[in-house]
Amino acid sequence: MDAQFELGEAYYEGHGVPKDYGEALGWFRKAADQSHLYANSNLGDMYERGEGVPADRAEACRYYFRAADIALASMETKESFVWDPDAVLGAVGQAAEYGHAEAQDVLGSIYADGSLSWIPQDYTEAVRWWRKAADAGNADAQNNLGDAYCNGEGVNQDGAEAAKWYRKAADQGHAAAQSKLGIMYDVGQGVPQDYAEAARWYRKAADQGESPAQFYLGYMYGTGRGVPQDHTEAASRYRKAADQGHAAAQFNLGHMYDDGQGVPQDYAEAARWYRKAADQGDADAQFNLGFMYDNGQGVPQDYAEAARWYRKAADQGSARAQFNLGYMYDNGQGVLKGRAEAARWYRDAADQGLAAAQYNLGHRYANGNGVPQDYVAAHMWLNLAASRASGDEQEKYAELREFVAKKMTSHQIADAQRRAREWKPTRGEAMA
Repeated sequence: MDAQFELGEAYYEGHGVPKDYGEALGWFRKAADQSHLYANSNLGDMYERGEGVPADRAEACRYYFRAADIALASMETKESFVWDPDAVLGAVGQAAEYGHAEAQDVLGSIYADGSLSWIPQDYTEAVRWWRKAADAGNADAQNNLGDAYCNGEGVNQDGAEAAKWYRKAADQGHAAAQSKLGIMYDVGQGVPQDYAEAARWYRKAADQGESPAQFYLGYMYGTGRGVPQDHTEAASRYRKAADQGHAAAQFNLGHMYDDGQGVPQDYAEAARWYRKAADQGDADAQFNLGFMYDNGQGVPQDYAEAARWYRKAADQGSARAQFNLGYMYDNGQGVLKGRAEAARWYRDAADQGLAAAQYNLGHRYANGNGVPQDYVAAHMWLNLAASRASGDEQEKYAELREFVAKKMTSHQIADAQRRAREWKPTRGEAMA
């Protein structure tokens, strides 16, 4: 096949033989009939320019489309694309210009991705090609165009337009688009909020094995939104997504085993699913797995392992994990005891609004424990903690605040109160 193509090239260029378009066409056809990418592309060029044959746009289009089909297949298998991406992309580009919808969609995705050094990221150009393919009925392009409108990439963000394109793809059975259309109905973006309609689209996608849709449908069964509440069905849907590696579904399934909701309570099984999600970086799962090691639930008690998982979650900003890690440093459980390190983690959690961490940090400032003694800082943190707590905890926090206040001047108290009023959490405020 390569020899036939090279002989065609020789006749086309006049290298070693007389230049002869007719001979070139004959040899290119032999190679093209064996799915040779370059041969099909060259035949398209010759028919387009009328070299050795009458110019014939339809025939040029046929060969360009064949070349594109070979190129697209090679991109999936990483064969020709690895050793000659220019030829592959050239064939895709030619076919896209001639209206090959799949090539247009792929070309749009290449512009959106921007990972090729010689094709800079350009969402506007991506949208241009996706729109051509979408208008021709290509479901992948319709889904991609929906994403562009949903995220405001290459076009103005427009929920209604996103939903329109997702629906076109979804109506063709595109599972990812069905799931995304379900989300639009779930949150009321671009369409009226309608939980039953959301569940309907999630189900269509879930029935095709789309793991995000299985997760969302599980959540709807768990909460009774759009469907009758059914924890057993929720667990079943979560399991389908979890078995495909969906981290949030793995976490939720672990939580159901933890609570015995929809499944028999089983701490070991809970820990198993938490671990799967934790290994994928899910901070909530990392915290819960740390908690299980901390308390010996479903796993042997192991403070060092608990601290390791708390740290992973804490490094991602989990206020609960930051607090628990601070506690472990406070008490030397699984880590070397360190007052300053404990105070550091309490501060991270306190900065997010976790009342227990604010109390512990205030307590430390009051006593100079791991931090310099500072009654103003102590009063501020204790004031914040009391304002976020309730019941006995609130009473406890307020009692220490008032004890500290007795050691302060009126000016210091006013300063502490001002700081508390002006304080803002560093991120979404943690639950007290």
